[in-house]
Formats: sequence, structure tokens, C-alpha cells
Amino acid sequence: QVQLVESGGGLVQPGGSLRLSCAASGSIFSIGVMGWYRQAPGKQRELVAAITSSGNTSYQDSVKGRFTISRDNAKNTMYLQMNSLKPEDTAVYYCNAGRIRAHSGNSYKRDFWGQGTQVTVSS
Repeated sequence: QVQLVESGGGLVQPGGSLRLSCAASGSIFSIGVMGWYRQAPGKQRELVAAITSSGNTSYQDSVKGRFTISRDNAKNTMYLQMNSLKPEDTAVYYCNAGRIRAHSGNSYKRDFWGQGTQVTVSS
């Protein structure tokens, strides 16, 4: 199986920065796509940014120019650098990994999720 562990959340003032990390462990040969999702109270979970194993990225319009997603394939770790944070960025941020191949050569048939990390932007 695969485990995802997020870290780096916290309380920050508007305009501040945070860097989230997501470390994947388990029987992993490669991860095709990784992404950050967030869920604010009373709202649906939404995709914030995603990155493929080759480094192609995509972003939600509201975070373009402020957030940067990156990954270290050798460490099976993904990052989200969040700058110019706004109160509306407040949410629980979740790490997701999909299209994962195990060392056996088989592919996992589902995505995996982390437990989430709270990001609160408030003065």
C-alpha cells in the first residue's frame, strides 16, 4: 500500500507564505500524477494544483501566480509553495497521488490521499 503524509500547515497572516510538503511511502516505483486539494468548511473539496511525473503543472485560477507546485521524484515528495496568502485560502489541504506503479510492476487501481493539514490565513 501507499501512505501520504502532509506537513507544513499552520496559521499565517494575510500576505504571508507557507510551504506544504507531501511525502509518499510504501511500495512505489513511480507516481504518475500528484496533486493538492483543499476543502474549506461547508464547501466541496477542490483541486488546487497538480503535477505529473514529467513536471507538467496545472493550477486553479484563483492561485495562479501565488502558488507553485513542485516534486522530487527520487524522494516521492511533492511541495506547494504558497505566497501572498489570502483569508479565502483557509482550508484543510490534502495531498493526492494517482497512477502509481509498485515495484512489482503492477499498478494500484485507486488514488491515495493524505490525512490533511490545516492552513489558516487570518490577522
